[in-house]
Amino acid sequence: MLDTHAYARLSATDIAYLVNGGEVTAGEVVDAALAVCAERDGALRAFTAMWADSARALAAEVDASVARGALLPLAGVPIAVKASEGARSVQNRRLVAAGCVPIGATSVPRAGTTHQTYGSTDRGPTLNPLDPAWSPGGSSAGSAVAVAAGIVPLATGSDGAGSVRIPAAWCGVVGFKPTNGVLPARDRAGLNSPGVLTRTPVDAAAYLRAVTPGGLATSPATGTPRVVWTPTLGYADTDPDIADTARRTLDRIASAGLCGLVRPTVRLRDPAPAWTALRAGTSDRDTDALIRANARALSQAFEEADLIATPTTPHPPHGHDGPGPRMSVALTWAFNLSGHPAISLPAGRTPNGEPVGLHLIARHHADAALLDAAERWRSTAAEGEAPAW
Repeated sequence: MLDTHAYARLSATDIAYLVNGGEVTAGEVVDAALAVCAERDGALRAFTAMWADSARALAAEVDASVARGALLPLAGVPIAVKASEGARSVQNRRLVAAGCVPIGATSVPRAGTTHQTYGSTDRGPTLNPLDPAWSPGGSSAGSAVAVAAGIVPLATGSDGAGSVRIPAAWCGVVGFKPTNGVLPARDRAGLNSPGVLTRTPVDAAAYLRAVTPGGLATSPATGTPRVVWTPTLGYADTDPDIADTARRTLDRIASAGLCGLVRPTVRLRDPAPAWTALRAGTSDRDTDALIRANARALSQAFEEADLIATPTTPHPPHGHDGPGPRMSVALTWAFNLSGHPAISLPAGRTPNGEPVGLHLIARHHADAALLDAAERWRSTAAEGEAPAW
């Protein structure tokens, strides 16, 4: 039987290697995941439903396939599924085809509220593993918590304004939004992209290969990426402690020779009016003008830089009473409008101990290069990452 503490430290790619190699079975891995969930989720409330019977049945199918000689890229990997998305979404069906085993549905915000950066269950609010007083972010709240707590190494989410990246930053894990259109959008406006929560960029890359027909369409990065830093994108009200913490992490990465900092100015217009209009289906000439202006500014930035870096959120995690007037999405939703791929990496803590994410944005369809850079930076950027349980 797989020890639960050993299981909770395994990455998705570790598990697939062990299952494909016959060192453990998918059934043993799923039993370990369910046991860890039973130990930890009572205090955290990441899950709204558990699918133990179907998970064990699917794990048996994976084991039978491996016994017949199949090599599944994510063999036996337990995953959590964002409740509002469901197990039959395109990305979840493709993950199952790659060998993943969904074990349950994870919390999202309660319907009928404007407060989206939290999670709700019939047992109470979802709690942040780093500090139960903090919101875990949202709307992919339970998915981030399930990954941060070691219940699963990979959980699906969706990101319409930052809903994968914000909980990743506040729970100390990795949150990746692919280029818009790589997977079918979950809204008519095309803003809401499927995405993933993991503990390593390597697992995010394995996810992308699994859900992309034919695998990744672009090659990994070559050479040292050029990075432009902006704490505000020209409009956001970013707390100095958040900006300083994320910038120090980027400076460590640059000092290690893993990137080169360049100095073009990135000044966007506040995307709020355009995002709101597109979401409501009321876009007009002003909406189009704002989108075109930001597209020009981003195109100019990417002429001189390979990546744009910002903090993931402009402020630290708020409490369960909500963010008040603060815009948690201020630094993320511009890239739901523009469609660029983006990732949040753990980037340490403020002097008050609050978690901070480093937000990286790449050119359209440079997803592989973005994930490759993130993995090469991981050991340098990981100070303040969620502790192993």
